Amino acid sequence: MLPATTRAAAERQAAGAVAAGTTAVVAIGGDGAAHAGLQAVAGTDTPVAVVPAGTGNDLALALGVPADPVLAARAAVADLRTGEVRRVDAGRTGDCWWATVLCCGFDSAVTDRANRLRWPRGPRRYDVAILAELARLRPRELTLVLDGHPRTLAVTPVAVGNTPWYGGGRRVCPAADPADGAFDVTVIGPVSRRELVRTRPRLIAGTHVEHPAVTVHPTRRVELAGEELTTYADGEPVAGLPAVSVCVPGALPVVGAGR
Repeated sequence: MLPATTRAAAERQAAGAVAAGTTAVVAIGGDGAAHAGLQAVAGTDTPVAVVPAGTGNDLALALGVPADPVLAARAAVADLRTGEVRRVDAGRTGDCWWATVLCCGFDSAVTDRANRLRWPRGPRRYDVAILAELARLRPRELTLVLDGHPRTLAVTPVAVGNTPWYGGGRRVCPAADPADGAFDVTVIGPVSRRELVRTRPRLIAGTHVEHPAVTVHPTRRVELAGEELTTYADGEPVAGLPAVSVCVPGALPVVGAGR
């Protein structure tokens, strides 16, 4: 076990362990713990094992990891014993790797507020954050360049999905597949507070993509530019805008995941 009191220290120690030849990195916690672990293993042959025990466990859900932490640990050990390693895609924004969804706009504001909250615990924290940010809701002008094709438009949130889920089980990019070498970019245009609240339950099932204000764009490279906006991925701050994100096929080796 590597003792660390900050995420940066955990990332440094995990990277050092990988460089020293460790067999695997085990991330015990939520998506933040997995995010720290994958900074060390992405782009290498050292796998990460995700043991879900946090506020949001979206990467574990997307990978088919057992929801019970004990069963997840056993699945990882079983794969390590047999040498079974699954490789999935990962996103990269600057020097930062991420595995689930990179968001910008209303979603990043919600994540920022949720991370500051100390109550309640679990997915309900995101519900409280959403209600607080709804009071400040306004469309933002954003320039997106998708595989070299630019467009400038007003958006509420933009979600760049390597996997479908974020925010504790919300299926924002329902068709995203971490093994297809591409992102799914979900763009929600200007909507009212009432319409956003009405649409929110559809995020669980992923049926919000049927709404006329929503468009989805498969792409391998995404450029985002806008004023006073930042991006979050795996529930962690990644970069302010402008930012370029690329999908790196097979960059993340994992054990303990479903097939």
